[in-house]
Amino acid sequence: MIQLHDKHFVPFINAQDIAVVLQRIAGTIMDDLNGEIPVFVGVLNGAFMFFSDLLKYYTAPCEVNFLRLSSYEGTASTGTVNQVMGLNQSLKGRTVVIVEDIVDTGNTIEKLKDIFEAQKVKQLKIATLFFKPQAYTKTISIDYTGFEIPNKFIVGYGLDYDGLGRNLPEVYQLHS
Repeated sequence: MIQLHDKHFVPFINAQDIAVVLQRIAGTIMDDLNGEIPVFVGVLNGAFMFFSDLLKYYTAPCEVNFLRLSSYEGTASTGTVNQVMGLNQSLKGRTVVIVEDIVDTGNTIEKLKDIFEAQKVKQLKIATLFFKPQAYTKTISIDYTGFEIPNKFIVGYGLDYDGLGRNLPEVYQLHS
């Protein structure tokens, strides 16, 4: 068990299981895109570890970009998604793979879809390491999912609780 601020967390998903899932996702994306050169867009801050490690397994040519959105305070979603840092290139006519750490309500995914539709991308794919189907309220399809998890708060491997825990190589779940 670990403590971050005032909360206790228990081990949930180990680093080895994450690595296996990353290899599977990278291979599936390469197969699906079949020779296209996609632009991977990492959603900061949470996706930085997933993004970096996923691209280590993605051996085909690609480009990278980042944007930053914010929607959480503490352990709860605010319901509002704000763009904090935007893209630094036009993606018109390009195939884009969004790399998101976690999809729960879907509010962030909906905002991202709007951003990329406005850019007039050729094709939009969404990859998430963690998906909470019980919390998901949207109809947007998630193309690549690492783990389907219960609707409980997690930290580690890029995800944080009020700034702490992003650097942990495995994932912990809030202890109830």
